[in-house]
Amino acid sequence: MALIYESKNFLVEAVDKPLLGRSDGGHIVLNPKVRVGDIQQLDAPKAIELMRLLIVVGEAMSTGLNRNGIDIGRINYQDNGNWGVFTSEGPYQHFHLYGRAKSAKKQKYGQACDFPHKDDHPKFYQGLEPLNSADISTIKEEIVRLLSLKKYSNQTWNL
Repeated sequence: MALIYESKNFLVEAVDKPLLGRSDGGHIVLNPKVRVGDIQQLDAPKAIELMRLLIVVGEAMSTGLNRNGIDIGRINYQDNGNWGVFTSEGPYQHFHLYGRAKSAKKQKYGQACDFPHKDDHPKFYQGLEPLNSADISTIKEEIVRLLSLKKYSNQTWNL
C-alpha cells in the first residue's frame, strides 16, 4: 500500500493490488491506526474524524483523477470486511473508496461493483493497474487543499 495521507487516527492508502483498476476508477482504502472490529466501536471524535476524512478523500479522489485523465462520475464508499470473517484475526473496520469511471470497461459505470472472492477467482484481479505516483501525488495535494478550507476545518467539524 502506498500512503496518501495520515490523520490523527487514520491512514489513507492506495492499494497495490486493487479490486478496481485505475482505468475503471481506482481503489483507495482508509484504515484506522488502531484495529477495531467494526464502525460501532469508534468513539464520537473518531467517528466524526472518519466521516470528514471519507468525504474529503472522496472529493480529492474524484477531482484528482479527473485532472489526471480518469473520467470519475462518482465514488462508491464501502465498509467491507467480509473476507476477514473466517480468519483468525477476524474482520476489521476499514473503508474502500472505489472511483467509478464513466468509461470503465470491467466494472461498468452505473452498475454495482462485483467482487468475487479472491481465493475462488484470483484471475479476476490479475492485471488491474493500481493508482500511479502522479495520481497519489495529485490526490494528496487535493486532500491538503480541501482540509485548509473552512468547510472542512477542525472547528467546523468540532474536532
